[in-house]
Amino acid sequence: MPGYAVVDVETTGLFPGAHDRIVEIGVVQVSPFGEVESTWTTLVNPERDLGPQRIHGISAADVLSAPTFDRVAWTLATLLAGRAFVAHNASFDMRFVRQAFGALGYDVPVVPETSVCTMRWASQLMPNAPRTLAGCCECAGITLENAHAALADATATAALLRHYLALMGMPTRGSAADGWSASWAPPWSGATELAATALWPSIPVHDVACVHRGHASVCDTPFLSRMVEHLPRTCGPAEEQEYLALLDRALLDRFLSVREREALVCAAEELGIDRVSAVRLHRDYLRALARAAHADGVVTPAECKDLGTVAGLLCLTTDDVAEALHAEAPVAQCREAAAPEPEPASGRFCLRPGDLVVFTGEMLLPRDEWVARAAAAGLIAHQSVTKTVALVVAADPDSLSGKARKAAGYGIPIVTEAAFAGLIEVMSVGGALRG
Repeated sequence: MPGYAVVDVETTGLFPGAHDRIVEIGVVQVSPFGEVESTWTTLVNPERDLGPQRIHGISAADVLSAPTFDRVAWTLATLLAGRAFVAHNASFDMRFVRQAFGALGYDVPVVPETSVCTMRWASQLMPNAPRTLAGCCECAGITLENAHAALADATATAALLRHYLALMGMPTRGSAADGWSASWAPPWSGATELAATALWPSIPVHDVACVHRGHASVCDTPFLSRMVEHLPRTCGPAEEQEYLALLDRALLDRFLSVREREALVCAAEELGIDRVSAVRLHRDYLRALARAAHADGVVTPAECKDLGTVAGLLCLTTDDVAEALHAEAPVAQCREAAAPEPEPASGRFCLRPGDLVVFTGEMLLPRDEWVARAAAAGLIAHQSVTKTVALVVAADPDSLSGKARKAAGYGIPIVTEAAFAGLIEVMSVGGALRG
């Protein structure tokens, strides 16, 4: 008797026919007896923003290095071929799997006639169970950990399938000299038999590495250590100012995204800035922040915390923070009666009333609320990214949305909504926001 392929997909949204796509897929191969035979999962780069990240919990940093669906299509097809497609609310997962293969030109036999839906069968086998996977698992005494992670949900669904088989009196393996299938079959045996004979299209072989959640943090190497250790001395003051300007933009939200770290590494090499020079420039940057903190004669705990955050992002230490604060203290005291600080050096980021701001991704607060807040600060919400846009606010700074990719290409800063809230709160009396 044929076995099963239990599947769960996490997606950017609900509508595969529009522009939503798979971002993670998990498959559990199960024997006709309900035994787990193998498991497989990977993140999938959807080449667009990730949608409701608060639900599936997948970061853009992880997905940046994940394979696109065309690279995993062959592996997925080999896992599904010859087996009944099983999922909780199977129509949802089937639509996304069919759409993903269909976008590549493949018509795959993932259809209702070859599938088993554990949600639909719950109404007959566990009449008091709710529709959700979590509710069905609770009624069946199955532990569901890490809900909305594809492999976790597929594993729980596989356990639910085994529970159904037991409820229907499936004989144990080896009973009646393994001739149990002749006298007993599940009520969905037609689906399993049809799946066993369904023809799958020929798909090019791609043997690619799977990428899992947390991949970015596990593989992360401090960007400073990725800079070239020694370069011919070609950088001058202009190149150093250009690097500092890029650094200033990247640190607007006090967070260095994967995209920003890559940009800093590439820029340093192009500008002829080696690792030693970068450390010096980072310390200069920290001293400038310390000077600003001393400007009013009092360094607050919040300012100290901010200096520590920046130091950590720049691969500096608490000793560097202490040294910067100590070095700038006498300078600040001498300037107490002096004129106000001059405008930022050319190239440093400055956000002013009338600037265009673009929002992208599904944020924690409604888009309309952010547009209203921007308007109250004198900023103008814009629909698309052009070279005249000053800032892009994203649900995730490493967003794969077209807007974010375009902004990165133009060198436009991309910040989180929390960082944007901070920026508009501290708008100066003169009407400018400085990084």
